Order: sequence, then C-alpha cells, then structure tokens
Amino acid sequence: MISAVDEFGRPFVILREQDQKKRLKGLEAHKANILAARSIADTLKTSLGPKGMDKIIVSPDGDVTVTNDGATIMDKMEVEHQCGRLLVELSKSQDDEIGDGTTGVVIIAGALLQQASALLEKGMHPLRIADGYELACQCALKRVDEIAVEQDVFSNNDALLKAAMTALGSKVVSSRQLQIAQIAVDAVLAVADRERRDVNFDLIKIEGKPGGRLEETKLIKGIVIDKDTSHPQMAKEIRDAKICILTCPFEPPKPKTKHKLDIKTAEDFKKLQAAEAEYFTDMVERVRKSGANFVICQWGFDDEANHLLMQKKLPSVRWVGGVELELIAIATGGRIVPRFEELSSDKLGKAALVREVSFGTENDAMIIIEGESLDSCGI
Repeated sequence: MISAVDEFGRPFVILREQDQKKRLKGLEAHKANILAARSIADTLKTSLGPKGMDKIIVSPDGDVTVTNDGATIMDKMEVEHQCGRLLVELSKSQDDEIGDGTTGVVIIAGALLQQASALLEKGMHPLRIADGYELACQCALKRVDEIAVEQDVFSNNDALLKAAMTALGSKVVSSRQLQIAQIAVDAVLAVADRERRDVNFDLIKIEGKPGGRLEETKLIKGIVIDKDTSHPQMAKEIRDAKICILTCPFEPPKPKTKHKLDIKTAEDFKKLQAAEAEYFTDMVERVRKSGANFVICQWGFDDEANHLLMQKKLPSVRWVGGVELELIAIATGGRIVPRFEELSSDKLGKAALVREVSFGTENDAMIIIEGESLDSCGI
C-alpha cells in the first residue's frame, strides 16, 4: 500500500495490484449477474412444495427463524448483489399483490435466467432473448385464457376451498388444512364486495393466544378484541348490545395551562373529591341516558369512574386502539364520539351479542362482538 497526495495536497492511498483488477464487461458481466440471481433461486428451490424443507436463518443479533415461506426467507436474507436484490423485490411484490407463490416466482425467474445463459453462450443478443420471453409470456396468457373455466364462487365455493388448501399445503398449519381453508374461505366471502368483486382484508381481524390448539381455531361473525372488561365484577355477556364508542377518557378535565392546587385542610380535600365525583357521575349518567349497555373507550378510566360504571351495570373496555375503534364503528354501524356532550342514542352501535371468553394456557381474556348483520369477521 502506497500513500500519495493529489495536486491539491489531499492524501490518497494506492492499493497494490489495483491495476490488475478489471471491471467485468459484456458476456462476463451477464454471466456474473445471472449466477448471483440463480444462487438465490437455488437456495429457495429445496423449500418449494408440501415436502419442502425448512430453512434456519440466523440474524446478526442471533435471532433464529425456522421457516419454509419464500417471502420470509427472502426478507431475512441479507443480499448484497444488486441482481440478487431484484429477486428479493420480486418476491416482496408477489407477496403484496397476490399473497402466495413467493417461492415459485423466484424459482421460475432463476430457471428463465439459466436458459438465457445458454442462449448468451451461443451469441444471442440479450434484447432478443428478452423479446422472446415477452412473446412466450403472451402465448402463455393466451393459453391460460383458453383453458380458463368461469365459476360462480359465491354460490359454489368448492373452487375457493381447493385454492385455499393448495396455498396451505406447505404451511405450518397443514395438519388442519381443511379446517383452516374453510375458515379462510368463509371469512373472505363474509366481507367480499360482490358488485365490485373486491375484498377489504382490513375487515378480517386475526387474534391468537399462546397455548391454544389449532383445533380451537374458529371464525367469529363479528369482531375480536384482545382486551378484557375493566372491572372483574362486570357482566361477561350482553345480549342485544347497544355499544357506546368513545375517544374521550373517563377522567376530570385538565387545564391546558400550568397550574398549582394547594390543599391545606380536610374540608378542601372533601370539596375536591366531591367535584371529581360530580364529574364522574355526570359522565356515567350521560352514557346511561343514551341507552348504551356496553362502553368501549380509547383511553383509560379513573378508578372511581370504573366503580361507578360497574354499579350502573355498564360493562366497559378501555385502552382500545384507534384502528380497532374504527373497525368496531364500521361493523356495528355506530359513530365514534369525541365528547360526552355529543353522545346520543342514534350514535350507538348495535350487536346481537357481546361476550368475554377465556382460553389458552394462561386463560387470557378476549372480547367478542357477534352479530349476523356485522360487516366484518374475526378469527
């Protein structure tokens, strides 16, 4: 290694044997790029299909991932070669658009590149090869259209069930393939827009708990919330529920400016306690007068407000996320209420049944909102 300076006096380093290194050009560059892409495809090849083998991936932090899912493997791999990264992007786009076939597209791309390498050896120009693949793609699409059979999947969902079972064949849940496939088909058909032929997957909510069995998996015609009631003595089952959806907390209002409150006597403390109790009583009374018999709140409750809700027989759930609130409002036909003053009976959501269930090894609780008229479902 030799140190030198340029005409401006800035030092730079001259590496030995640098002059012997050459940039790849022409056919050699094509071969190097194809080899990098094929090595990625060969890595995934053994994980294809129901008899595909799992891969153990170790991250730089030492986290171990065992999977045979093509999208997961490609996402965890740290690929530095640019052509290899193109296959990673191909796998991600397939997963985003279709949701399945991530391993297959990478293997097909590797096979096409392998055939292209043989054509390059014979002296064929890369653009001619690309044009040939374009024509082959058009022929393949034309053939697919010719052999395609139209079916009304809404009246006869056997085709959907077979497609779901094929997709689950290489997954961890393959031991309960038929059950999970039937649940997936029923969930999609429950939220599908038949006129637009579109499915809003945000209306399908999946929740899981450790310690349960695959056999316990079931479809709920409604919403599943990973929360429990705010007080253990509240009712665990409410029929013909009228749901109040709040984004305002059950707490006294707080001044927006800096303030200081001095309490020097027991009488002052009693006055403060009475003022807070009046606030809580007013809040709970507004909820009760609206006709609600179940409360869902985005924020927390003061202990006194929670006790009042229990006394008034108003079961409630707190700390529910904003996305879940929107889903509940869409499904039940309710309105999200930002202030207690705006609460009225026409803004309440409706459901046939709201219940709290416990399962898993730790008996974790979940809230299930059910009803045939609800526009969403949970698993």
